[in-house]
Amino acid sequence: MSDPIPTTSEQRLQEYLSRLTAVLGHADRRQRLVGYCTGLLLPGERKSIEPPRPSLTAAAAQTD
Repeated sequence: MSDPIPTTSEQRLQEYLSRLTAVLGHADRRQRLVGYCTGLLLPGERKSIEPPRPSLTAAAAQTD
């Protein structure tokens, strides 16, 4: 029996996400899921599911 070919964590994540997105149907749903998961994995402070509205409102007020 041969050993499985080692894969990088990025490849494993892509394979996992492709299985998840296969059941979502619409392309925009797939994009959102991939973007959401990617955002969770990026470096930074604690992630939140709260909408970004307050920060976007503040940024828009500064540009006026």
